Amino acid sequence: MSTRSTTTTAQLQELFQAIALTTEEQTLQQDITAQLSQYFHANRCKLFYQDDLTAGLEQVPPLLRKAISIEENPVLRYLTERHTAVHDEIVLPPGLWETICPRADHAHVMAGPIIHQGKLIGGLAFTRHRQDSPFNADNLADLSALCLHVSTQIATLRTQKTPDTHNKDLLTPREQEIAALVAKGLTNKKIGETLWITENSVKQALKRMYRKLKVSSRAEMVSQL
Repeated sequence: MSTRSTTTTAQLQELFQAIALTTEEQTLQQDITAQLSQYFHANRCKLFYQDDLTAGLEQVPPLLRKAISIEENPVLRYLTERHTAVHDEIVLPPGLWETICPRADHAHVMAGPIIHQGKLIGGLAFTRHRQDSPFNADNLADLSALCLHVSTQIATLRTQKTPDTHNKDLLTPREQEIAALVAKGLTNKKIGETLWITENSVKQALKRMYRKLKVSSRAEMVSQL
């Protein structure tokens, strides 16, 4: 017999409704993740895209690079390979996660998959402080349901977008060059070296391009163009 409280069930249903009512992916990334963080009593929640794992990797402190590396982070690798929700204690013995991510506010981690058109495009990630309790099976079950709703809503929002044949015309010639190199999979650093501009100039250009095209990731930008 379930020990789940009526209040918790109602909160989960409210989150489902809030997700369904969003009109932009940016709202999912900001407002909805804030609500999810409260629901799971997490100190941090992020809706990330796979591009986020490689973009600017060279800027990440060496001690934290393992945490966003599929090769070195078993939690992220489990999510990528199985497309299912997972927390650190499922794939790692107690204490080992600290060797991968030493941050005290990332002492417990949980992540779930975001799927679009049959592919893993990102995930929902949560962290808790070392003094907090670890994530458990109930958390995973709720996260799986929430990831399903978020994935469905992202698919709906992207389907509703009317293709704009003039999207490319919104970009300057230099921005079009950057977009072409992004499509080839080059990092910001490599793009800067190719175009003889600084890496920061590339980052700022990408921000402008995202605003112009109303997208939130490199993959989405390439898809539109």
